[in-house]
Amino acid sequence: MSKNAGVDSSRQTLGERFLGFFTEIRPGEGGTALLMFANIFLILCAYYFVKSLREGWIATSDIGDLSKMEVKAYSSFAQSILLLLVVGWYGRLAGRWNRATLITRATLFCIFNMVIFWFLQPGFFFEALPASGVVFYVWVGMFGVFVVAQFWTFCADIYTDERGKRMLPLIAIGATGGGAAGSWIVGQLVDSGIVDTESLLLLATGPLFVSILLTKWVDNRMARHVSPAVGEAKQDEGVGFLLSGARLVLTSRFLLAAAMVTLLTNWVNTNGENLLFQIIQETLADQAVAKGMTDRLAVLEFTRDGTTAFYGDFFFWVNTVALLLQAFVASRLLKYGGFAAIALMLPVIALLSYSAMALLPILAMVKMMKIAENATDYSINNTARHVLWLPVGSEMKFRGKPAIDTLYVRLGDGLAALTVLVGVHFLAMSTQSFFAFNVSLVIGWLAFTLFMIREHRKASEHKGGKPDKTG
Repeated sequence: MSKNAGVDSSRQTLGERFLGFFTEIRPGEGGTALLMFANIFLILCAYYFVKSLREGWIATSDIGDLSKMEVKAYSSFAQSILLLLVVGWYGRLAGRWNRATLITRATLFCIFNMVIFWFLQPGFFFEALPASGVVFYVWVGMFGVFVVAQFWTFCADIYTDERGKRMLPLIAIGATGGGAAGSWIVGQLVDSGIVDTESLLLLATGPLFVSILLTKWVDNRMARHVSPAVGEAKQDEGVGFLLSGARLVLTSRFLLAAAMVTLLTNWVNTNGENLLFQIIQETLADQAVAKGMTDRLAVLEFTRDGTTAFYGDFFFWVNTVALLLQAFVASRLLKYGGFAAIALMLPVIALLSYSAMALLPILAMVKMMKIAENATDYSINNTARHVLWLPVGSEMKFRGKPAIDTLYVRLGDGLAALTVLVGVHFLAMSTQSFFAFNVSLVIGWLAFTLFMIREHRKASEHKGGKPDKTG
């Protein structure tokens, strides 16, 4: 049966009829949906311009005697700590400005920063400013909060619950498509030499300017210029709000299971990202030696461009596979397998992937397995994260979920940094040993996922009298 069954197609535009292949579209909804689809497509396209460059820049940032993997791991942890403060600060700004003003100013702030970092890139105006790659790495995390996260808040504000359930999955395809397009463009531009890596930051500003215009267009179309005042609800945001949610987690087995799964998911994934980065740097170093490169600046440029090109291609395949999984697998797997099927998918793939990487820790194998893991995380596991919260009450959703999505995700980053610190300086672990340690973490992750599935089923039974297909 068509998803648009029961809808009067004679009143739909041609675009709305096309969108009907992906979700139920009613007359008059297509225009805003297409604008929002284009908006997030452009935002994610710009984000992956910056994200690919981030990996290349930090690859040339030497900090004392730290290895490349240590620099990346510790930078991720510093970013996590700063994010906790930024979430609270951003929440206060949301209480002072209406949504269009907030989004416009936050996006312009990011564009201004891009221009500043364009001047500071190594080998451009300056040879190599100390720790500039670390600062840029941390800033990219802020960029994700200010621009990517606020878009989804905008979506939740303009759509009602019923309409949002139909529109958000469609718009999410635009997000995945934008990531794939941005990654592919980076790879093509850098590999062909059409654009040097220094220009990627300036190119990323273009889609963001258009995004601002689309946001204002949608805001005017919806004619709901909501400008919440700073009140009791807003004053409870920030670190205090997150800590109260963290205490709530300890009172519920459902929330505790969700928190542990979130922590282990992020710990495993961040460990994998750090190991992938380390293997890339080792491979590029060997290639530079094979080419007979001895000049320091030439080696730095080779490393930066090689890392940027690799991640451009890597992110392209991750987002392309994620797009296919999101469009054709996620909803069907949920329909026929229930919540358990989509919740177990990622840890099972991670177990197979890290076992293979422990046996054969070469770049080709690690790249292929990480593509499988990340693509599943961005699609099927992302669906599981949303479905998880459907049967629980409002207090759990609005107090427990923000704590889990911030504190426990960041704790996973911190544990990943600690893993590098202990593994490198105290245990002298090999790359294979790091992968084997990740396998042990995945086994724990699987155990807590099974516990979470059981608690989710209990919550579904309590809410509806009997478990539904998602429980």
